[in-house]
Amino acid sequence: MPTKKKTKKRAGSAGKKSNRRASRRAKPAAKKTVKRPSKRAKPAGRKAAERSPRRRLAVVAIGGNSLIKDAAHQTVEDQEDALRETAHHIADMIEQGWDVAIGHGNGPQVGFILRRSEIAAKIEGMHEVPLDVCGADSQGAIGYELQQALQNELHHRRIDKRCATIVTQVLVDQKDPAFKNPSKPIGSFMDQAEATRRKNEMGWSVVEDAGRGWRRVVPSPLPKEIVEQDTVDAVLKKGIVAITVGGGGIPVIDAGGGEYRGTAAVIDKDFACSLLARNVKADLFLIATAVEKVAVNFGKPNQQWVDRMTLEEAKKYLAEGTHFAKGSMAPKIEAIIWFLEAGGKHAIITNPENIGRALRGETGTHIVRK
Repeated sequence: MPTKKKTKKRAGSAGKKSNRRASRRAKPAAKKTVKRPSKRAKPAGRKAAERSPRRRLAVVAIGGNSLIKDAAHQTVEDQEDALRETAHHIADMIEQGWDVAIGHGNGPQVGFILRRSEIAAKIEGMHEVPLDVCGADSQGAIGYELQQALQNELHHRRIDKRCATIVTQVLVDQKDPAFKNPSKPIGSFMDQAEATRRKNEMGWSVVEDAGRGWRRVVPSPLPKEIVEQDTVDAVLKKGIVAITVGGGGIPVIDAGGGEYRGTAAVIDKDFACSLLARNVKADLFLIATAVEKVAVNFGKPNQQWVDRMTLEEAKKYLAEGTHFAKGSMAPKIEAIIWFLEAGGKHAIITNPENIGRALRGETGTHIVRK
């Protein structure tokens, strides 16, 4: 039989002590030290995007308009189309040298899950899905769609960077005043008899909603701690895009003895992303929403679009209580104030299609410390 040629072992070949550690290249005769390649072989021509001290880190909070454009486009396929557009703009950031952690909203999606659960219970007698599990369900589904869209976009640009979704719990305080005053409507409309039954049998808080029927309301407490923060940090350190705190995170309480327990509540997505941005010491906190810029005196004859705002100006406008709608822009401004007060330097509010221009300073509202 012919003698087989001896060949050098390649990185990634059998015989490595651990497939989680990067392999070493065979050293040349001159015994020069060379850098170890990454554990994943890169196709020729792909641009590496590894995390390094020189790369900037942004936390990007994407809102409902990045998932559902309008009432006529709510299917899973419609949401995937919308996320592909958003992924294109986030890929622009990565191509410009940013590492990214992404948080997203999930309000409509949790509503859909709850509605399907209620219908299945009523028609087929199946069990209903608890609210915290609905949140986890939506994190997995939206995270899957987003990471796939972004991974595909990066592949087409020949950028070697991975994405990972982290199902994320967020600790809330059982003594938060929100638990004594539930105000966030969720789920389907009910008649008074059904609402009363749910209140008595299941302990729901219910309110009448503008003559349209009765709805369940749940608290919206402030986020105190991201339970999987160490995991997020590890993922970002590897240069991987982290999709986390989806829908504000799955609200959990401290059950004692080192245990957590899910609770029926809703955490504001922008508040959770602000906490994330503070924890990772982000260079930029970017909130992508439905408008290109923030306006003061919104909806009034003297409305003005704002290009730049200082921390003190943001606090002043928010305190005046007349500029930002409570359910939409006000929490975004408040989330940014917390980020800047904790040492953050720069935040931007704009719509997804203008992220690239906003990063170049051409549009968006830029909020800075001074």
